Amino acid sequence: MKPTIKDIAAQTGLSIATVSRVLGHKHGNYSQKTHDKVLAAAQELGYRKNSAAVELVKKHADVLAVIINATPTNFSTAIIDGIQQRAGELGQQVIILYAGNRDTALQHQAITTALERPLAGILLVAIEPDEEDRQLLQASQTPFCFVSLNLDDPTIKSVSSDNRQLAYRATTYLIDHGHTHIGLAGIDNFHTGSQRLAGYQQALADHQLPQDPAWVQPGDYSYQAGQNVLPAYLALGVTAIVAASDMVAAGLLTAAKQHHLVLPDQLSLISIDGTIICDLTTPALTSMTQDFRTIGQQSVNRLLGQPTQAISPVVLVERDSVTITR
Repeated sequence: MKPTIKDIAAQTGLSIATVSRVLGHKHGNYSQKTHDKVLAAAQELGYRKNSAAVELVKKHADVLAVIINATPTNFSTAIIDGIQQRAGELGQQVIILYAGNRDTALQHQAITTALERPLAGILLVAIEPDEEDRQLLQASQTPFCFVSLNLDDPTIKSVSSDNRQLAYRATTYLIDHGHTHIGLAGIDNFHTGSQRLAGYQQALADHQLPQDPAWVQPGDYSYQAGQNVLPAYLALGVTAIVAASDMVAAGLLTAAKQHHLVLPDQLSLISIDGTIICDLTTPALTSMTQDFRTIGQQSVNRLLGQPTQAISPVVLVERDSVTITR
């Protein structure tokens, strides 16, 4: 296997960010001794930048790297379509690297692979960075922007929907239809899940409704997560659920049919995402619909310094999966 920046960091005991700065001939807080140590390790390991490194003499790069977390949902296709369209309009090519599903090693590898060639910038789609990722990206001096993820850090570029408002509005919609025992299904404990949890909890608090920790069922936004969590809800008296993704909602629908529940009469669902799945299910799913194509387009704008709408608006689309209980 070809040695990487991470291998050099491991051999020298230095951070990936420091190694990246030295190999990229970028100024930083490192000594001549550190510089020589990195180059000696690189030579010993046989490290070489890839063949595209000759392009480093150019003053302008026309390639965007898109790094995608393989979350088991279906929203990324529209984001990629938007990125491709806007990148083409601005004369940029696009390369795509997959980073697994919350796989730290693959995520680091994708970022280091991208940084081994000259880029106009990096777009990270649903990537949840750890501190090592942040240091590496910031040290590279390559522009980067997180897509469909808001890190709540004004110093880091991102384009996303407002996850708190998504969950707040979805929960409020169910409350307005008379539901008081409302679940939130399929969220993780990363930024997006935490923000949606906060919105859900705020809606219940604003309406002075009870909150039961058991009403929040974790997951990974997948179809299987939706199937898995329904049995827990059946014993809790929950009459309505906010699904963290369309795939979670589809899984809940399947599980509900297996338990002979009539929807929406016995259980109401509202989904967050609003992809084509919402129109294909029976009943069709009421949703908080995100404009993923626009998110993709605006992320390219944000990355390249064009006028940007960093928070993408959402639309509540009423279909057939929510009933009035009063």
